[in-house]
Amino acid sequence: MISQNKKKPIILINIDSLVSDPLQIAIQTGRAPALHFLMENGYFTPDMVSSYPTMSVTIDSTLLTGTYPDQHGIPGLNWFDFKHRKMINYGTGVREVFRMGFSQAAHNMVYQLNNVDLNQSVSTIYEELDHQGLSGASINSFVYRGPKKHDLNIPYLLRRTANLSDHLTTNAPELFSLGSLSSFRKFSFNPQILSGNRKFTSRELRYLIKRNLLPAFTLGVIQETDLRVHFKGPYDLRGIAKVDKEIQKVLNVYKSWEDAINQNIWIIIGDNGHSRTGWSYNQIIIDLRKILSGFKINKINTPVENDDQIVLSVNQRMAYIYILDERIPLRDIAGSLVKDPRIDVIAWQEDEKNIIQSGTKSGELIYQPGGDLTDLYGQSWTIRGDLSLLNIKKNEHNQLEYDDFPDALARIHGALHSHEGRYIVVNAKPGSEFKAQSTPFHIAGACHGSLHKQESLIPFLITGVDEEVKLPRLVELKDLILRLAK
Repeated sequence: MISQNKKKPIILINIDSLVSDPLQIAIQTGRAPALHFLMENGYFTPDMVSSYPTMSVTIDSTLLTGTYPDQHGIPGLNWFDFKHRKMINYGTGVREVFRMGFSQAAHNMVYQLNNVDLNQSVSTIYEELDHQGLSGASINSFVYRGPKKHDLNIPYLLRRTANLSDHLTTNAPELFSLGSLSSFRKFSFNPQILSGNRKFTSRELRYLIKRNLLPAFTLGVIQETDLRVHFKGPYDLRGIAKVDKEIQKVLNVYKSWEDAINQNIWIIIGDNGHSRTGWSYNQIIIDLRKILSGFKINKINTPVENDDQIVLSVNQRMAYIYILDERIPLRDIAGSLVKDPRIDVIAWQEDEKNIIQSGTKSGELIYQPGGDLTDLYGQSWTIRGDLSLLNIKKNEHNQLEYDDFPDALARIHGALHSHEGRYIVVNAKPGSEFKAQSTPFHIAGACHGSLHKQESLIPFLITGVDEEVKLPRLVELKDLILRLAK
């Protein structure tokens, strides 16, 4: 039975890769009347800070747990499990997934992400709502861990191609919908196996509203916008217009759109932005295998061997470089990386400190949490070295302010402490992206993953409640939702 809350239900729609500038252009040119209405009647900020790396599974984990990867433990869409010496891939490019093993990638996404990898020591929004006697709903989100057991419906084709069991039980919120794996509607059609498209998400949400089944909090994700942006670029106004039509259908369930915001709290967010790429392969693609050609690099289609020295794990414009050979100092690897001017952040741990170098500037920055310096988010740090490597400045109150790399100190720290192992984090300049063996890349399109503000600043819109976010960061959204739900 769905628990009813005396307060307004919260409906959060996460539109994958929605960016503020094209959103506002779509609104100004009449392509997005529903989003225009919600914006006119609520609070909007174009620059909420996302998580890092700016990849959906990491971002959604931050949204649901209110923590960065150093606590929630999902380092990216692709990473290396040092303890078990194997790659963890939740579904990157087709060639990369099949070379690593499609069966394992499907199992990672369908089951392992939520039930194994997402840190059990941190609680999700759904789990905390359950402690308060309230329910939640997840629609089309790959990160969904909650307090209830659900049997996944593994389609026959997926069972055969991915060698998955037809009896998988997962932990999810009371109301759980994810493409063909689980849905609210008994006779629903979904053209995608592992996730629902924008129409599927809209239909599932309308189903809950029409039957008065909305719980205290509902998260609905629209994922296909990300694929469009990769190929068409960030200013895909047609994609925004298509999403807006589905939001219109949801609002039309009510007597009026005004009635919709009187009865519910509506939150609209993107999850990451994009950096445009050009046409020149040689200028865009940073091939890490060539930069580190003097070392023995593991091939993704073979198990890690004893003489492998390096494992590469690429998340588009960000990558983890794992150094397996303990005889190789991390500084030696960094010394090879700083020679490429397209790599603007090179970071690693050393004696419990975070070390920053760059291929664009000389010098070094060393920092760790705690200390006399504070940033605009109230976080304290001990720092020595060159702040300009991360384009950080001190204001007249001796407070640290960010520019090109929003909340850089905390977000880099989160990535560097997200999982076990000896590794270096590298970040590409806008317009470039990393490549390793079979890594997908995006010529004449757009991509994300990096620390840069182009991918890190996302739109945030809330209406139906008198609420503002003074220092907007995605990592703080969980507390806002729980506060509004109580």
